[in-house]
Amino acid sequence: MNDIARESLLYDFYGSLLTSKKRHVMELYHEENLTLSEIAEETGVSRAAVHDSLKSAEQKLEEYEDKLGMVAKLMAQEKAFRRIRSLLAESQATCGEEIDGILTELERV
Repeated sequence: MNDIARESLLYDFYGSLLTSKKRHVMELYHEENLTLSEIAEETGVSRAAVHDSLKSAEQKLEEYEDKLGMVAKLMAQEKAFRRIRSLLAESQATCGEEIDGILTELERV
């Protein structure tokens, strides 16, 4: 998984645990794609302060992940689902319609 996708997942899981200021900086940077200078101008602080706030928020998100592991669990579940799907697809030739129903249900989940 690339860094941007990871940061996005971390924010989705743990963003609400950040202070409102750190959340705002993260949203402007990651969702609005503003530069550090643009965020500094919008928030009335220095570019260095924005950088520090962003890095601090990212570090906090990583700390939450280290303790709670929700992103790791999601990745493990997705890997397991892909493996199950692959095994079912391989078995489809011998089991036919039964596998079709299982694949349909797996896709729904």
